[in-house]
Amino acid sequence: MLISAVRRISGDSLARNSLLIMATTVVNGGLGYLYWMLAARCVPASEIGTATALISAATAVSMIANLGAGHMFIQRLPGSAAADWSRIVSGGLIFGAAATAAAATAGAMIVPRVSGNFGFLAGAPGAAALVCAAVAVTLTTLLDNVYVAHRAGHGMLVRNLAVATGKILALFVILAFPVPGVDWAEAVLISWTVPTLLVSALTVMFGPGRLRPGARMRPAGILAELPHLRTALTGHHLINLTQAGPAALLPVLVTAKLGSDANAHFYLAWMTASMLFMVSPAVASALYAERTNAGSAGLKRASAVVLAVVGVPTVVLFVAGETILGLFSAAYAIEGGPLLKILVLAALPDAVTNLAVAHWRSRGEFRLCRRLNAVRAASCLLLAWLLLPPAGVTGAGVAWLIGQTASALLVAALALRPRKAQGQRKTGPRSLNTTMSASRSCVPTGSGKTQLTRRFR
Repeated sequence: MLISAVRRISGDSLARNSLLIMATTVVNGGLGYLYWMLAARCVPASEIGTATALISAATAVSMIANLGAGHMFIQRLPGSAAADWSRIVSGGLIFGAAATAAAATAGAMIVPRVSGNFGFLAGAPGAAALVCAAVAVTLTTLLDNVYVAHRAGHGMLVRNLAVATGKILALFVILAFPVPGVDWAEAVLISWTVPTLLVSALTVMFGPGRLRPGARMRPAGILAELPHLRTALTGHHLINLTQAGPAALLPVLVTAKLGSDANAHFYLAWMTASMLFMVSPAVASALYAERTNAGSAGLKRASAVVLAVVGVPTVVLFVAGETILGLFSAAYAIEGGPLLKILVLAALPDAVTNLAVAHWRSRGEFRLCRRLNAVRAASCLLLAWLLLPPAGVTGAGVAWLIGQTASALLVAALALRPRKAQGQRKTGPRSLNTTMSASRSCVPTGSGKTQLTRRFR
């Protein structure tokens, strides 16, 4: 039975690559636990809070400034010639990293003046740390999407395993052999950033030839990618921004409203729950990649994969979440336990929205995707801003749950409305469960572009 199940999975590219993407999440989550457990037991909570606040700010900057190149890769790389492939990837990485560096520099100058809790960003060292961390996040995100575009989840798994292992080894070395003049927060940040940049550089050097024979990274001709990046910016990036924005900005809001000490407790509970939140985006990315590769993956299969993976972990985290947080320290369990339960409950509505957005994105319905994600983002961030001072870190979890539930209810309303209309008359709008014959407008054409891009333009 086990052998037959493995064969079925290996023959189903949606399930195979979804599981590989999720395996990457498990690796990052499991080894991330070891990393932060080591840091939490050796570094004061205030220093952990400063490091996590800077990493959260870097993640937010990267999310805002990466230009949407990742989903552009998924859309354009399948079927492209080696020369086109090299130009697409080189342009996306170079312009994405440059935009991220510029945004991080601007953020380091503006944010400390707006919020005193981000005073550690002021000055050249803080700006340099934010720039390096943000560029590291952008590079690893975009490179992961290159592997997703080729349905090569195994390569992404190996790459992230190297990054996570490198972080632990770097932290262990820095803690064992402290560098004079480097405080604990800086040590944690260095151990987090340097391995990410190093593995990204190695991926750029050796990865292209394995994914696309004859391709290599080169800056020649990348100016031709600017129109495509502009299209990705107004299409995919706005969808990604409204989808990933709350997750990236919540830790920043916690720091701004409650301080870095509170963010340390929030961040570890958030990191624990994120093992659930990363499942549905992984399956959604695999679903979108399947359809851009002319696959026939459907929402039912994608939903089944999500439920099969998150079912048991959801129960475990809800029941034993405080015990898991207690591995860091008793204080983390007391402060983050209720928050973790609330976050776990939000995993299901989050999955509903993410799969719906992937489905509509593959059909070219970008405006609908943006509006749905905008409801989720506005609800989460506005409620978090209002609830954080009176409710503490738990307020951020309540805001996240309400925002996810609101967007899931909107998905249900949108899915049921076409069905009702079709029941009243035979010619009605397409329902959410329209077959793949209606979504093949995103199949790559011979020129390496897609009809989806033409429709969007």
